[in-house]
Order: sequence, then C-alpha cells, then structure tokens
Amino acid sequence: MKKRYITTVATAMIDKSKTGFWQSSNIYLTFFGVSFLLLLAVSACSSESFSENGSAGADKAVMNDNKAKAEQNAQEIKDNIRNSYARLASGRSDVCPKLIQEKVGSPVVERTAEVMVGDYCDYFLYAREGQVIAVQTDNRQLEALLIVPTLHNFANGDYQVGSYDKHVIRLSYNGATYKPENLVYDVAVTVSDTH
Repeated sequence: MKKRYITTVATAMIDKSKTGFWQSSNIYLTFFGVSFLLLLAVSACSSESFSENGSAGADKAVMNDNKAKAEQNAQEIKDNIRNSYARLASGRSDVCPKLIQEKVGSPVVERTAEVMVGDYCDYFLYAREGQVIAVQTDNRQLEALLIVPTLHNFANGDYQVGSYDKHVIRLSYNGATYKPENLVYDVAVTVSDTH
C-alpha cells in the first residue's frame, strides 16, 4: 500500500507541476499579448496625433494666410477712406490731405489760394510709370517733398516715377520765422510723360 501511495503522491505532484507550469505559461502569454496590443494602440494613437499635428500646422498656415489677407484688406479700406476724404478735401482750400488729379489735356495741376492750417499739407497723386513729377510753389518758405513711395526733395529736381503707385507730396513750412496760423500759398504740380 505504501508503494501505491507513493506512486499516487508522485503522480499528483507531477500533475500539479504540469498544471503550475501551464498556468505560469498562460500568464506569460497573456502578459505578452496584452503588451503587444498596448504597443499597437500606442503606435496608432501616435500616428493619429502626428496627422493631427500635421493638419494643425497646415491649419496654422491657413490661419496666418487668412490673417495676412484680412490685414491687407483692412489697409486697403483705410487707404480708400483716406482717398475718399482727400477727394472731398480737394474742393476746400483749408483741409488736408488732398487728392489731385491730372486734367485732360493739361499736365499741370494748379491749386491757388491754398491755406495751410497745420504744419504741413499732403497731396495724393497717382502717376504712371515713366512720368515725371515737378512741384513749384510761390512761397520760398515751403519745402516740397515726395514722402511716398520714396523720399525725394523737389528742391533737388524733378522725380521720375518708377512704377504706378500712390505718390504723396508733402508741403511743409520751412521758414526762419514762426509759421503764420493760416499760411496762404499757390502750388503747381506738373505730371508729364517726358521731361
């Protein structure tokens, strides 16, 4: 009986060790399977966030482009308002800035009895490429400068237009004494195709 008991105990131990072995193997297999699935999930999330970041970069570029267009539109609106104001001011002698336009058949735009209330008065002019702009005033105490699109002093000569653009001519008081409150002057702006 003792032999049978030992055999039975030995068989039970072997069965137990087999069961224990399989149980630990199942745990390891389960652990590796779950780890593999987690790695797949992490890599899938990473690729989604990468594509989201890529589209976020594209979205930022589109937003920057839209912002630049909005700023350009706002600047164009401001220029249009200034030009409208200058067009209305051209009918009055004491309001600046003023829009001056060439008259058909005459290259000279004359403004007589203009009144400078502030420190300067700006004249807006749209000249074509190749034209020459000259400015003369009846008052030697006035300085005539082109301030847009570049800086040019008309005391140094006429200005040749490089490209079609808005040109701003500024007349300012440059006398040795105090400027009168309302300085009256005449100005002639010549815009010619040849010099």
